Amino acid sequence: MSPAPVNIHATAIAIGTRGVLFTGPSGSGKSMLAFSCIAAARRQGAFAALVADDQVLVSRHDNHLLATRPEAIAGLIELRGSGIAHVESVSAAALDLAVDVISLPESERLPPENERFQIPGVGILPLVRIWRGVPDPLAVLAAFTPDFHGEMPFSSSGSLIF
Repeated sequence: MSPAPVNIHATAIAIGTRGVLFTGPSGSGKSMLAFSCIAAARRQGAFAALVADDQVLVSRHDNHLLATRPEAIAGLIELRGSGIAHVESVSAAALDLAVDVISLPESERLPPENERFQIPGVGILPLVRIWRGVPDPLAVLAAFTPDFHGEMPFSSSGSLIF
């Protein structure tokens, strides 16, 4: 039996068969970056959906971290300043990566290599930092996540397909 899930303040999405967890303080832009990634992946013909926004239940199953949603918020994402939108969603996704949403110029210009995001009592994910104002966050993911090879919308070289 797996331990009880941990409820964290984050946003989780699925792109193809990959799960991405967006982290950062309240108001940092997690939801908007996640929504932008979903929209960009769909424009490229890939499956993409919301798992959960604001509250993500994370648990360990064998060697994988699993993000699930509280049913009360299924399919709902807050797009700050615009309101709460209803979007396609899935109930769960295996997590492959965490994204730390950063504000410039306070953040380090060049982050340390091989950063990790730790979910206490659950596990650790590779971490990529993305600036909250980046025009195409999915392209940044493609540039820094070679493990997404072959997953639409990524090519075998790891770059975004246009």
